[in-house]
Amino acid sequence: MSETSELKENPEPEVRLERSGHLGHIILNRPRAINALTATMVSLISGALDEWEHDDGVATVLLSGAGERGLCAGGDIVAIYRDAGNGGAESARFWAEEYELNARISSYPKPYVALMDGIVLGGGVGLSAHARHRVVTERTKVGMPETGIGFIPDVGGTYLLSRAPGELGTHAALTAGTMTGADALLLGLADVYVDSSRLGELAAALEKRQVEEVLQEFAQEPPAAPLAAARDWIDDCYAHDDVETIIDALLRSEAKDAHAAAAVVLAKSPSALKVTLASLRRARELPDLPSVLAQEYRVSLHALTAPDFAEGVRAQVIDKDRTPQWTPATLEEVRQADVDSYFAPLNGRHQLWENRQPAGNDGHLISQEQR
Repeated sequence: MSETSELKENPEPEVRLERSGHLGHIILNRPRAINALTATMVSLISGALDEWEHDDGVATVLLSGAGERGLCAGGDIVAIYRDAGNGGAESARFWAEEYELNARISSYPKPYVALMDGIVLGGGVGLSAHARHRVVTERTKVGMPETGIGFIPDVGGTYLLSRAPGELGTHAALTAGTMTGADALLLGLADVYVDSSRLGELAAALEKRQVEEVLQEFAQEPPAAPLAAARDWIDDCYAHDDVETIIDALLRSEAKDAHAAAAVVLAKSPSALKVTLASLRRARELPDLPSVLAQEYRVSLHALTAPDFAEGVRAQVIDKDRTPQWTPATLEEVRQADVDSYFAPLNGRHQLWENRQPAGNDGHLISQEQR
């Protein structure tokens, strides 16, 4: 049997689950795709967390990504794009299971440590930034890039960003930019800064020792966060509840970086921008992560059927011409009724997953029909 035939018959698992000492290690294992998240991966991670929760031999759970490029580049948006053309049923189920996993991670009873090394985008943020212990490095590039493809931040992203200091989260969401590890610490998306060269040692130490002791030993003083120097104009310009006023404030600001931010924001989907801002403001008023995830689920499924998601994926990923033709094309053309429609209750075959709420204290979610 040739090596190629053997690889086809015995493909690498999309998630590797390893046990060593008192550590249960979840390794996202699609390095060529920067470990982009699939439904199979969500299922495997969920199963491991369920099993290890009741295993007295596992004291700590660690999440990392295979390869050198990053933890996770987000969900497989090409698969979601294709499913949208077929009605979106698979995406509806995938998001329901993914969001349930996000909530599970946030309330996991054992220490859950996420190594946010390299690229951490979208769904990767959902797997890591809700963890009890979140480690970033000098290579970290974290962000919620959804508005650039006509979509809305999800996986609990609006929960995290709406609770970031000042208006830093609003800036991050609307610009869809990536942040450094130091920025992630500033926004409250991470807790500990460690040099990437020491992550292997850190993982080995977690096999035998307490999490807090290990992280205290490996933690380093982070460099200055680039966004810290921009706090004044960010807090001032983004403190409005409509995108047009934010753009006007950015353009009127004396800070040159504010003008650049305005240009970046204006290149995004007008509909996605307005719905994203509304999502953030609404998320601030919701009491917990599960209630925000329920809101995001409605918004995501409505966005799936809107024209800008398909156009954004086409322009950025399929044809790669980087010239999306948004519909509507301007902020002024997006009506308030259009924005409100994204938050409307779901109907039809997706109703099974509507208004999912926590079941007990284990972080699992159930639908109204499952109660």
